[in-house]
Amino acid sequence: MELIKHECGIAMIRLRKPLSYYKEKYGTELYGLEKLYLIMEKEHNRGQEAAGIGCVKLDAFPGQEYIFRERAQGADAITKIFANVHAQIDEARASGAGTEDTPFVGEAYMGHLRYSTTGRSGMSYVHPFMRRNNWSARNMLLCGNFNMTNVDRIFNSIIAKGQHPRLYADTFILLEQLGHALDRENERLYKIHHDAGLKALELSHAIARDLNVTNVLKHCSPIWDGGYVICGIVGNGDMWAFRDPNGIRPAFYHIDDEIVVVASERPVIQTSFDLPLDEVNELQPGEALIVDRDGSVRTDRILPEGRNTKCSFERIYFSRGSDFDIYKERKNLGRRLVPAVLEAVGDDLGNTVFSFIPNTAEVAFYGMVEGLDEHLKDSMAREISELSASGTLDEATVHRILTRKVRIEKVAIKDIKLRTFIAEGTTRNDLAAHVYDITYGSINPGDNLVVIDDSIVRGTTLRQSIIRILDRLNPRKLVVVSSSPQVRFPDCYGIDMSRMAEFIAFKAAMALLEERGLAHIADSVYEACRNQDSVPDEQIRNYVTDIYRPFSDKEVSAKIAELLTPEGTKAQVEIVYQSVDNLREAIPDHRGDWYFTGDYPTVGGIRLVNKAFVNFYEGRTLARD
Repeated sequence: MELIKHECGIAMIRLRKPLSYYKEKYGTELYGLEKLYLIMEKEHNRGQEAAGIGCVKLDAFPGQEYIFRERAQGADAITKIFANVHAQIDEARASGAGTEDTPFVGEAYMGHLRYSTTGRSGMSYVHPFMRRNNWSARNMLLCGNFNMTNVDRIFNSIIAKGQHPRLYADTFILLEQLGHALDRENERLYKIHHDAGLKALELSHAIARDLNVTNVLKHCSPIWDGGYVICGIVGNGDMWAFRDPNGIRPAFYHIDDEIVVVASERPVIQTSFDLPLDEVNELQPGEALIVDRDGSVRTDRILPEGRNTKCSFERIYFSRGSDFDIYKERKNLGRRLVPAVLEAVGDDLGNTVFSFIPNTAEVAFYGMVEGLDEHLKDSMAREISELSASGTLDEATVHRILTRKVRIEKVAIKDIKLRTFIAEGTTRNDLAAHVYDITYGSINPGDNLVVIDDSIVRGTTLRQSIIRILDRLNPRKLVVVSSSPQVRFPDCYGIDMSRMAEFIAFKAAMALLEERGLAHIADSVYEACRNQDSVPDEQIRNYVTDIYRPFSDKEVSAKIAELLTPEGTKAQVEIVYQSVDNLREAIPDHRGDWYFTGDYPTVGGIRLVNKAFVNFYEGRTLARD
């Protein structure tokens, strides 16, 4: 199992009652903060490099702080953040401060968990980002789960308006762009209310009351190209979560009379608030969930809905398997692999052991085993029927047939977390080879061994560890099964799969081109990709698909097996991938599969895949600047 860093996690909470309500009902004014902590811990799988939280306190008096932020880096960032926050709260209370002067006790909260997908790190890149201003309705906290593919265009658009961003990164640029639109919305309201005769604080309060976040989002978002859920809290208390029009990145929400909550995953909300499935809704593509200052809630269409390209990797790997639908989908992925697996072992179930690579492939394994059980039962029924018709069926034969079963064992164990970073060179590779351990005696020498994983992207762990250790069990044939198809193309919408040269499927295809005298195809693809820079959007095309066109999926899989089999392996190694057709049937509502098919949902994605190939061809390592 190789780690794939992926899209980040977001959390938003808006209390709809006075803080005294939660104090009386739940015994604490920190109800919102405590729920934020729970949601972030439940989403810890979505980001372990850094985290941050923000809080806005409503109706603060002039001179009182009303916007708070805390950030930290590292896998223990959540623990550090909330320890620091509670220390600040305890210090304020010890000094006799009331609720209005206690930090992080407010009505609007946001949280963020970060995985870097661009190579940038450091506290400067940790969400939420904050914009300060003396007018409450011009302050803003911003976080998101996103990657923009056209940062250059957005950057140039704000430069053209005279702005001067401090850093060149999509989050900073969005903060500046949204901030500018927020200023224009303030100015629009200022003119209206000033012309109506309002002045001073009365004017400021009217602007804060009437601010329309929808106007801000509609002004900024038409230029955006990418996958995103963008979340913000304005200093006046308005809050929003906005999802990209293709639904690439996920967002779910719950609303009741006490609270509004938004998170990246549905079961996180269900568990945190003890809710049934039907009380958590999916934010629709192109829509924003908006909570106004007064606590009223609405969903506004910001951009027209595009085609359904919700990320299928969310369902295969990223999101928690405790989601009702995801659990069924992962089982279905395993079940649909049964015909290919049976072909790989020659339908010899009696001499084949089935297992999985811990831990995320376990649910797909259950589905595969259920499918194998059904196949075995059908086979037994046919045999009994045929023997009965021929008059040769007896009790001993029936007993022999009915005692057959699918042989399952836990052959691989993710034993310990070895700190491979302390070693160098061959010593590091040797440590990496021992991340997994095996259960000796779990198969008979000469058996086939089938192990399922959720994805085989780079193949590093397979080559350095898994195949080596499983070969010690002396199987006749080792079949490694991926519940997802071959990852052939880089992702540019939030997953750490950006470099062409890292993909084992791409390496295999390039090796096949060389072996079969087709290297000129790569040359042609390079020239075509390089010429795309000056092509208008409506003519853009993904030329990298031509690299794979001469070969069948099975040919690429066979070359992958060859490349990943370590020298000295005794077993015959075969690698079986899920087909794209099976993927779409198993996960029908998430049709985003550009990393498998090259079918990018936005022009920016196509431009970046072509750029990735140019960078590869010219010997550069980064697919994105």
